[in-house]
Amino acid sequence: MTHVSGIAEKPDHCPFMPTYGPPSVMFVRGSGTELFDREGKRYLDLLSGLAVTSLGHSHPAVAEAISEQARTLQHVSNLFATEPQVEVAQAIDRLNGGGGQVFFCNSGAEANEAAIKLARRHGGHGRHVVVSAMRSFHGRTLATLHATGQPEKHEVFQPLPEGFRHVPFGDIDELERSIDDTCAAVLLEPVQGEGGVNPAPTGYLEAVRALCDERGMLMMMDEVQTGFGRTGQWFGYQHYGVRPDVVSMAKALGNGMPIGAIWAPTEVASSFRPGDHATTFGGQPLATSAARAVLRVMEAIDAPAEALRIGGELMARLEEVDGVTTVRGLGLLLAAQLDEGIVAGEVVSLCLQRGVVLNAVTPTSVRFAPPFTLTTEQMDEALSIFGEAIADVRAKAERGNK
Repeated sequence: MTHVSGIAEKPDHCPFMPTYGPPSVMFVRGSGTELFDREGKRYLDLLSGLAVTSLGHSHPAVAEAISEQARTLQHVSNLFATEPQVEVAQAIDRLNGGGGQVFFCNSGAEANEAAIKLARRHGGHGRHVVVSAMRSFHGRTLATLHATGQPEKHEVFQPLPEGFRHVPFGDIDELERSIDDTCAAVLLEPVQGEGGVNPAPTGYLEAVRALCDERGMLMMMDEVQTGFGRTGQWFGYQHYGVRPDVVSMAKALGNGMPIGAIWAPTEVASSFRPGDHATTFGGQPLATSAARAVLRVMEAIDAPAEALRIGGELMARLEEVDGVTTVRGLGLLLAAQLDEGIVAGEVVSLCLQRGVVLNAVTPTSVRFAPPFTLTTEQMDEALSIFGEAIADVRAKAERGNK
């Protein structure tokens, strides 16, 4: 078993539980699109910590906001309000069209957990089922794991909480057939991230909105990975001209500080009563001061426009890489589908060895989610390494087939 030098006291022991496997690199600092390990080796980060550091690593405005807040006020509990908390809630409401309220938490899974509880509270006793899509990903708590449409992840944790159904993503007829009087909500991603970077088909979310209106259910959008400009809109659902009843978010909101939230129109949010849901650390001053700085910078640079500009260039360039068959996604959330026989995990491993951070989102496709700081020169360098890695993996496979 390989471990990063300095992590394990013994060669055969890693201090971390084996939920990710032993880490192969220890990063010690970062700036913009660049990361550096303990030996000083430079890496180009085209994954952004799984779509988190959209403004790049160690953004000075975010770092200064956290530093100043740490010297001013670090925690008071949600029995009280703080200035950054109020300002971030107001900004989230505005970016979602206004007329709503926000609940803060600490992660995307917690945001979706809160959304599920809100749906059940809104639906009332006997109307509790949440319908989600196959190949979706909504979190790792027991409830959000069951909402996740990946049965292979369910088995070892059975029995899971009841009240979840799964239908094929993009199939409105199957969704309609799955709905009965026990259903409270539909929970979907506008672009399935962990499922392979699959955008919702044209017309699908509009049809879901109409169906939810007809059946009196909530339409809930999981924007944990797609929120805050990454797809070329502030939220992915805005590409489709729909207005959800609940929106969950996290990741890029803190640019690395743990923070999540849900937004809902006041008429839906008011289904919650005092004591229905809570969190000790959600929306605390350090996290919301970082989020406030993030949102100010994102609005100043017009983050959605930057995602469209850089993402359009990246998509066009990826389509020219030998060994890439198709590129799918929106904005700066893309997946490159590889030729048959080219293993994505092997390509990603070679890229890491050569200084580019990527992710094998499926066995045959590689996810690109770079920060808005990615330059054309950095793109050139990263794609050169990516293309060489594909060629080497292909050559290895061909040698093995002889």
